[in-house]
Amino acid sequence: MSPVIETDEHQALRSAVAALGAHYGRDYLAKVVAEQRHPTELWYEAAKLGYLGVNIPEEYGGGGGGIAELAIVLEELGAAGCPLLMLVVSPAICGTVIARFGTPAQKRSWLPGLADGTRTMAFGITEPDAGSNSHRITTTARRDGEEWVLTGRKVFVSGVDIADATLIVGRTEDARTGKLKPCLFIVPRDTPGFGRRPIDMELSAAEKQFELTLDDVRLPADALVGDEDAGLLQLFAGLNPERVMTAAFSIGMGRFALSRAVAYARDRTVFKQPIGAHQAIAHPLAQAHIDLELARLMTQKAAFLYDSGDDVAAGEAANMAKYAAAEACVKAVDQAVHTLGGNGLTQEFGLASLVTASRVARIAPVSREMILNYVSHQTLGLPKSY
Repeated sequence: MSPVIETDEHQALRSAVAALGAHYGRDYLAKVVAEQRHPTELWYEAAKLGYLGVNIPEEYGGGGGGIAELAIVLEELGAAGCPLLMLVVSPAICGTVIARFGTPAQKRSWLPGLADGTRTMAFGITEPDAGSNSHRITTTARRDGEEWVLTGRKVFVSGVDIADATLIVGRTEDARTGKLKPCLFIVPRDTPGFGRRPIDMELSAAEKQFELTLDDVRLPADALVGDEDAGLLQLFAGLNPERVMTAAFSIGMGRFALSRAVAYARDRTVFKQPIGAHQAIAHPLAQAHIDLELARLMTQKAAFLYDSGDDVAAGEAANMAKYAAAEACVKAVDQAVHTLGGNGLTQEFGLASLVTASRVARIAPVSREMILNYVSHQTLGLPKSY
């Protein structure tokens, strides 16, 4: 498979998901958000058609594909105006980590449900004081006999209210060095001591954000995902797909905004001809399209490298893809709103809410400045400032 030219199977997947997205569309998602509920109808139909679990191994009911296929699903739903944010979290991060590193029992318990949509899992890594510095994570896990005891806080965790469990990133003490090392734990929603509080966001989205508290949360020994000594590898096995999927999310959003603007520019006539005939309107839209296409190429490359097992190269490409897609998305949304003028700020056209939503990709799951740090240090070999 080439990361540049999509296979016939990938093109067919795009067409099929685009048809599903067109059936639901922006009006459906806007209604879901207004009613303060979750897009369960779209979620379960996507699951029934095999799209949610396209990256889950076939032996556990999935499609046997990879992040490349799941990114196509998210991008096309986004381009139709009805993206599913939990695709980034449940099958992409949690499903990937468990499929790669989980115990046989964990795989049997979680993967079939993640694939068919009947079970969802959230992902908790961000902390109030750690920001983008994962080495400052203070959520700790200590052994107590046959159990683990977790203590700490997490913020900006998506979809905890509907997730059956949350994959929590904590730190344990290395018996040999005494230093803290990352480990991942599956924490069921109703575990005693595991509390959640919604965070009020200036963001129109079906998925809510939460702050989590872990107050001496006791977990059985098998709550630890995989090997205690492989935590860092497991962590980045989840973070690279998260970046690829965030890029796909951004590209889909940018495409949706651009399509609305192009349709408007073709029809809107002010001075004898459609406004799209004027280069001041046409050229910025053309540039937005070019930027989105370039970002998709890097996203495809990152997914290809990750699915090929090259974690190191995938890390670089995934960061670049997320950066490029976020920038392209913000610019596309801004230009789309500007093209529509006052109409761009009305509910009827559905673009104004994207001004806030598009900014998310510049911030989460890692800021663009930290990506520039990564590239300057890891790729260019420049010294660190921190």
